[in-house]
Amino acid sequence: MLAEINNIFSVALVAALLGAPDISQADDADMDLKEQAQALFGIIMPALSDNPDVLLGQALFWDARVSGDGKTACVSCHQAEDWGADRRTFSPDAKGKLTSRNAQTVFNAMMQPTLRWTGDRTSGAHQAEKSLTGSMGFSSADAVIPVLASLGYEAAFKAAFPEASVPISPSNYAKALQAYQATLLTPAPFDHFLSGDDSSLTVQQKAGLALFIKTGCASCHSGPLLGGNSIQKFGVVKDYWTVTQSEKRDPGRFEVTQNEADLYTFRVSMLRNIAKTAPYFHDGSVAELEQAVRIMAEVQLGTILSDSEVKSIVAFLESMTGDIPVNYKP
Repeated sequence: MLAEINNIFSVALVAALLGAPDISQADDADMDLKEQAQALFGIIMPALSDNPDVLLGQALFWDARVSGDGKTACVSCHQAEDWGADRRTFSPDAKGKLTSRNAQTVFNAMMQPTLRWTGDRTSGAHQAEKSLTGSMGFSSADAVIPVLASLGYEAAFKAAFPEASVPISPSNYAKALQAYQATLLTPAPFDHFLSGDDSSLTVQQKAGLALFIKTGCASCHSGPLLGGNSIQKFGVVKDYWTVTQSEKRDPGRFEVTQNEADLYTFRVSMLRNIAKTAPYFHDGSVAELEQAVRIMAEVQLGTILSDSEVKSIVAFLESMTGDIPVNYKP
């Protein structure tokens, strides 16, 4: 049924884009596209907050002193100029080691059911607490407690967690970071389009959206984040490394589960701000968005896109770019 709707819509949209004399046809095509997109995707809204736990999380996120080496903060791997991601292929941690996978953006990330490329973190708090002995370089999670106390965080923890008998703890540290990151939402022109503003997308972007749906991209990249909510094999039709030229074959979620069915599976990336978060894929093996789009169509869908189709889809993806949150700062 969806395929039939796609075909009917595509005919109407092409007629409109080719300059059909009846303006109402273009309006009808826009309406059809919008309704279809509303059913497949969804909008996000700003989520600013000045709650004590959010403000504490903001302070912790940017404070490099709260780390094993006293020089590494959460933001070290999630730069503002990279829209909460990291343009480096891999990121150095507090022990001077490089991460094994490219750092994904923290913007909008708390809306996902799981985190990290393998979906092995069930929440932002889970990720933050595990990072204490990971990227933050502490010997144990509890080792952060005396550091926080020495830096004068006790009052802020008491304000954020007034019911806690011991306010400063790894779990409360993690909860505060999750609360802050949950405010880092980035509404974009695409949200305005879904909310009724047809002029928020260009003609090319609308054509790219139609193609994105018709080609089958939306089968995995759906929901308000256009992805982020499922684990899928990277390389359904063709082994991914044959086109990404990856230096090594990453086993993906298999590394966590040791289940053969999880070999080369990864959490589907959300496409919010995707035009700003290069490089692409788990190993940062592709630098350009156009190339990433070509590769995804080829290895996931068995489709070879033309240059004009790639440009249209990329134009649509650029409509996912929102402003850097106003509270993404120390």
